[in-house]
Amino acid sequence: MPTGKLLPGLILAFAATVALAQHNNVPAVQGLPPAARSAAQSIDPARIAAQERFLASDLLEGRGPGTRGDKLAADYIATQFELFGLKPAGDNGTFLQKVPLLAVHTIEDKTKFAFVPASGAPIDLKYGTEIVSKDQTGNPTADFDAPIVYVGYGINAPEYNWNDYAGIDIKGKIALMIVNEPPSTDEKFFNGKALTYYGRWTYKYEEAARRGAVGVILIHRSDLASYGWEVVRNSQAIEKSYLQADPLATLRAAAWIQHDVAEQLFKAAGLGSVDDEIARAGKPGAFHAVELPVRLRAHIESRTRRYDSTNVVAKLSGSALGNVVLYSAHYDHLGIDPDAKGDNIYNGAADNASGCAILIEIARAYAQNAIKPPHDVYFVSVTAEEQGLLGSQYFGEHLPIPARQITLDINYDMVMPLGIPLSVSLAGAERTTFWPQTQSTSRIFDLKISPDPDPSAGHYYRSDHFSLARVGIPAFTIGSGTLFEGHDEAWGNAQFKDFVARHYHQPSDEFDPKGDYRAHSRLAQFGFVLGWLASAQPQSVEWNTGDEFDAPRKKSEAR
Repeated sequence: MPTGKLLPGLILAFAATVALAQHNNVPAVQGLPPAARSAAQSIDPARIAAQERFLASDLLEGRGPGTRGDKLAADYIATQFELFGLKPAGDNGTFLQKVPLLAVHTIEDKTKFAFVPASGAPIDLKYGTEIVSKDQTGNPTADFDAPIVYVGYGINAPEYNWNDYAGIDIKGKIALMIVNEPPSTDEKFFNGKALTYYGRWTYKYEEAARRGAVGVILIHRSDLASYGWEVVRNSQAIEKSYLQADPLATLRAAAWIQHDVAEQLFKAAGLGSVDDEIARAGKPGAFHAVELPVRLRAHIESRTRRYDSTNVVAKLSGSALGNVVLYSAHYDHLGIDPDAKGDNIYNGAADNASGCAILIEIARAYAQNAIKPPHDVYFVSVTAEEQGLLGSQYFGEHLPIPARQITLDINYDMVMPLGIPLSVSLAGAERTTFWPQTQSTSRIFDLKISPDPDPSAGHYYRSDHFSLARVGIPAFTIGSGTLFEGHDEAWGNAQFKDFVARHYHQPSDEFDPKGDYRAHSRLAQFGFVLGWLASAQPQSVEWNTGDEFDAPRKKSEAR
């Protein structure tokens, strides 16, 4: 080839290599030893992409808990940890921690639901398109005809002087409620625009179960839930699991209904439009729970099985005891939908083979570092996140060391291959005493901290760090912001909105061989450095005084 044709190509290749090296460079950070900086710099987007490719492959069958693909994924991750030289921190000297689960699959064509008004014809509901439900008890059949009590948002929050259950008994009844929580711009009232745990559907099921309800019906509205009906349907169309012996998994019908179906129900009950009722329920003093002149009649048939899945837990010994740092990411997804036509494997590439691949690469970088970290570091890849954070809940309740010894959990969940990030999402970090260090390190990495674009969605309560926070451990998730090199924030926002609309919890969430995985490596480097700095601090990271997780932290420290 003539030199004149070769030279431009060489120049372009050299320029691309220099650009990659610049963006792969880990800046000097006070408190980060040169060897640790070198280890962070070794984090490689190609290795992360290779891990994600395998974990999201059809071979692993969507990594549904308790399936062949689940076991393959757990064994693969454990093998990676062992190859790196990490020590097992699971059960009986292994890398695996058994998580006992109960799986329930509603048999759609044999399950019937109907609203039965005191007067007028019953309203039959089409399963899947109008209602979805699970019998949490694990019984193969359930039949009931129970009164429906409308309890607004279904929240009892004394600190906000709010009790939707005031003056009403729901024992043996169906609690009808709205997803999310009362709207607010006052940070002293349900944290303003930011969703609290009271707005999560998991809380609503738990609270109704504590009060003896036989079932719960959540009214879905896309803007309140922050996702469409398809996400709800897909999550319920396949098996749904619960922790065995969970005292709050007692509902015979843990159900959702479509917005338009709620409209029919309210009309039959003689109430106003569903949107008017939702608006009224969110105004202090304007709502009182009421038993409707409508009953829920149901026949539910379920396939159930008791099984074990596993968390994968590894340890790297540090130079001294204390200030343990934990890295986490869930490896499960939704498995296979046997009733779906066409592609029925929920590969879960972004959600969350990406976070798991990042976790593996961070573990490699720590393990192959020339020096030990200041204190012990644990790596846990948890199961059954998509079932309601069950693997991390079990891990939080069965930690390998006391919670008070863990200074910080850094979690990864759903990173998209969109190129070099210029911003980062750190929702929850501001609630901890580690926030100033996080801010300064972000600036050094040239990463703008993106505010939560949708605080009402309650993202903090929807990933595994929440399970660690509930037992007092300071915890947050590192994710991409909306600004990427070569694009404006509008482009980044559009990418995320498109993913949620077309791929989130869909079989189309597959590995993208054309994706730019430098987003993954940069966020991994950032998390490596933050974890090292948190471990090196002379004092433990704490929750800010008055935070909702400050009390569990103090309780763990008193033990």
